[in-house]
This record gives sequence, structure tokens and C-alpha cells, in this order.
Amino acid sequence: QVQLVESGGGLVQPGGSLRLSCAASGSIFSTNAMGWYRQAPGKQRELVAAITNGSNTNYADSVKGRFTISRDNAKNTVYLQMNSLRPEDTAVYYCNADRWGNIYFPGKYWGKGTLVTVSS
Repeated sequence: QVQLVESGGGLVQPGGSLRLSCAASGSIFSTNAMGWYRQAPGKQRELVAAITNGSNTNYADSVKGRFTISRDNAKNTVYLQMNSLRPEDTAVYYCNADRWGNIYFPGKYWGKGTLVTVSS
């Protein structure tokens, strides 16, 4: 089992920045890929960005050039730096871990989510 705990969400004005963190504990061998997904009200959960433990990445087109995913394998932590935030980025952001290193589809493990609200 893997436990994922997100932090860093909050309220930010359009154009602002936030950094999300997700710390993993438990069966760390099951975190070959880690990623961020988000779900806005009335919408399906969607991939934001994902990264393997070898630092291969995948981004949604809507966040390319604005968001950066990174991970610290020594700390078992993945980060999402979000810049130039837009109101349409408002959502609950979920951390995800995949044992098999898949950065295109979610793995088995989910965090509880952290709310990001972009509003003036």
C-alpha cells in the first residue's frame, strides 16, 4: 500500500502561482510514476502532469508552458509548480502513484486531494 498526502492548495488570483506537494509513504516501490490529476465541478477527473522516477514527463496540453512537475526521489515527494494560473485551473488536485511507471493513465493509489481556487 502507498499513502499519498497532498499539500499546498489554496486561493490565488489569476496570473498567480502555487506549488503543490505530495509526499508518499508505505510501499515506495509502487511509485515508479507519480502524477497530478484534477477534477473541476461537474467535470471528469483529468491528467495534469505525471513523471517517472527517471524524470520522463507528460503534461496536459492546457498546462504546458505554465506548470512544471518534478520529484525528489530521496524524499519520495512529487511537486507541481503552477504559474500563470487561470480561473479554469480551479479544481481539486489529486496526487496519484503508479507501480508500473505509466505516465498516461492513473495508477492504483490516490491522495485525498487539495483544492486550488483561482479567483479575483
